[in-house]
Amino acid sequence: MKFILRLYSVAHGFMALLFAGAGVMLMAAAARAGWQAAFGDWNVAAPEGMVEAMGVLAAAVVAVQISQTIAEEEVIRDAHISAPTRVRRFLSRFMVVIVVAIAVEALVTTFKARSEPALMLNAAALVAAVGALLVGWGVFIRLNRAAEELEPEAMAEAKEEDRKLQ
Repeated sequence: MKFILRLYSVAHGFMALLFAGAGVMLMAAAARAGWQAAFGDWNVAAPEGMVEAMGVLAAAVVAVQISQTIAEEEVIRDAHISAPTRVRRFLSRFMVVIVVAIAVEALVTTFKARSEPALMLNAAALVAAVGALLVGWGVFIRLNRAAEELEPEAMAEAKEEDRKLQ
């Protein structure tokens, strides 16, 4: 059984590397798009190009953060997410990245809506999605804190695992 668990750690490590590689490629694409927008023709499309580059860069942040989360939680800590503390910590790290990425996409869509007004509904839906995610996340954290208080040893164990990363 330990061999199978070790295979899962190797698979998670490989996934973390793939996410990191995708993040680096997205960073390069964002840098290229930003460079072209900054040093190309300064017309109405230039700000949209910069915002578009920010959207790609936000996707790069998501990829790198997911890579880091997988590496820390599944490879370094080898944590099996079952205790409320671990669930809250893992989901919180993931939710921060997702909320920021959707918010940046809403900004990009809002800029695009200047030339295509039909996209304003999409931008509004993205902003509403960010709000809904934040409310749901807040409710989850509130309810999860009550569960954490029932298992103080799980919080101590999670804090002890944090020392592995320092």
